Amino acid sequence: MSHPRVSGVGLTHFGKHPERTGRDLFAEASERALEDAGVDRATIEQLNYGNFMGALSEHQGHQGPLMAEAAGIPDAPATRYESACASSGVAVREAVKDVRNGEADVVLVGGAERMNNLGTAGTTEALAIAADDLYEVRAGMTFPAAYALMAKAYFDQYGGSREELAEIAVKNHDNALDNEYAQYQKPISVEEALDAPMIAEPLGLFDACPITDGASAAVLVSDEYAETHDLDAPVALTGTGQGGDKMALQDRNYLARTPAAERAAEEAYADAGIGPQDVSVAEVHDCFTIAEVLALEALDFYAPGEAIGAAARGETTRDGDRPINLSGGLKAKGHPVGATGTSQVVEMTRLLRGDHPNSDAVGGEVGVVHNAGGTVASTTVHVLEVRT
Repeated sequence: MSHPRVSGVGLTHFGKHPERTGRDLFAEASERALEDAGVDRATIEQLNYGNFMGALSEHQGHQGPLMAEAAGIPDAPATRYESACASSGVAVREAVKDVRNGEADVVLVGGAERMNNLGTAGTTEALAIAADDLYEVRAGMTFPAAYALMAKAYFDQYGGSREELAEIAVKNHDNALDNEYAQYQKPISVEEALDAPMIAEPLGLFDACPITDGASAAVLVSDEYAETHDLDAPVALTGTGQGGDKMALQDRNYLARTPAAERAAEEAYADAGIGPQDVSVAEVHDCFTIAEVLALEALDFYAPGEAIGAAARGETTRDGDRPINLSGGLKAKGHPVGATGTSQVVEMTRLLRGDHPNSDAVGGEVGVVHNAGGTVASTTVHVLEVRT
């Protein structure tokens, strides 16, 4: 099977850019990806674009062709993908399938989100539409509260502590220190995390990712195209998977597990012909610290109940056996919702090919990225490998 190569990647700085539009952000990210790829715009056959809340934050629908124009490829067919926080993860998955199927040799994939212009209350309201409006949102559910319920369920079933969650936040802030694209490039301590204001028991301020503006982009090419055009593209997307679950938490069979991610991981591993034991590094969807715990268990890196202490034990730190979120994760790098899935691919590509500031912490040639929507009602998992 032919595996798409990641020939170029690009990011904007993740942070507060309320004065910039989504199209402006994506133009920057796509320009960097195209320059990194060394391909001409005229060779781009399609755009797969992820965005979640642009209709609310910018009063803008029909964003596919708009973003193609911003990227300088106005004649290319373009499609916007929406799956809450997994929007551009789905866009990547569909791009992988299109390249594999021979429908395209060169695809631009990416995403963007503008959030800070809405303010905290407006962003919270906009994000809430990723939950069940009839049975969750109207009852007052917010995502901090939803993940707090998941954390409580986890603690009740397996044990755990706020200190162990704080260790995850500390780790990810440390990883972001040298990442020029990260929103927060400052360390925190366990004590600071525990002393921060409570958001939704047991989750405090430092257990949550920030409100972020930003964009990401990657150029995927077929093996044949890379070889014919002598492209330096050592990282391949060798596995992809997608899973789903019931929307509302009260309808789920589990609160302390994420079956959608389990199914996506199983599919991605089988697709790549690897197992979890082969993975040396991962970027996971840590919108809240408990989400990282759930992701590590869904990816089968840990048995249920064992991932809660992984950061505290040093197993997932940059010096650990399997570093997690060397970019800083959503927690410190930031979470511009529609851009996150592709940004994980961008960060993993840089980590594996050796030009990321934390590449020295990578001890192997196989990485996994995990992108989740809502309370993990939708998930994508992708396997990336160095293939020279």
